[in-house]
Amino acid sequence: MEKLLEFGRKAMFYVRVLSGYEERRIRSYRLQLQQRLQQAEARKAALKRIPEQIILSELRRMVGDMQSLNKKLDETEAAIKEYFNPIDKEAEIIMKMQLEGEEKTMREMVKAMQKEALLEKADLDKIENVHNADTNEHKQEQESNISHQAQMQ
Repeated sequence: MEKLLEFGRKAMFYVRVLSGYEERRIRSYRLQLQQRLQQAEARKAALKRIPEQIILSELRRMVGDMQSLNKKLDETEAAIKEYFNPIDKEAEIIMKMQLEGEEKTMREMVKAMQKEALLEKADLDKIENVHNADTNEHKQEQESNISHQAQMQ
């Protein structure tokens, strides 16, 4: 009975081979294996790209964070400038007033020094005049003494 079953199986196989059924089945199986292999390779490539995609997405997120931080810094800087603008103007006005005050005191000091220099020069001229007068008197006295001695001799 087993021989009969074995013979039936072989006969059925020959019929399928001769009819082309077995060949189509083998091709179909081979095609399925090839498709599975391509899908596995695609999944493998996708898995390889996942870390790259994660890194790229992380970089995009970090760049976005940095851009928003730069924007916030610019806004803060503008707000600070706007806040200090009136204070800067007041400080500038105060500095101008102080400089004008210093210039005024400098001018007054220069005038006072010029007056003092003129007074000192006048005093020196007086002293020189008095000294010249004394020396002239002294010369005249000497000349008169010399002439008086000459007359006496």
